[in-house]
Amino acid sequence: MALFPIHSNFERDFVVQLVPVDTEDTMDQVAEKCAHHSINRRVKPQADKVLRVRHHENGTIFPRGMKVSEAGLRPTETLDIIFMDN
Repeated sequence: MALFPIHSNFERDFVVQLVPVDTEDTMDQVAEKCAHHSINRRVKPQADKVLRVRHHENGTIFPRGMKVSEAGLRPTETLDIIFMDN
């Protein structure tokens, strides 16, 4: 377990945020930690959608259960947090 900083580019938000996550967090947990800084602040919640994590540079959508330590990310890399249909 180690603190790991990422940049959150949350869908429909105009602010890119530096968010601390843990190397053992799943991508669902990463999305929730990022949502904390955007949902109900500058972004409306979408109850009928699920949050997913996408690599900003190559567009890869990470599996929801994948851990940060398994994703091959570099510290402060930008991740897109997007709404998707269930």
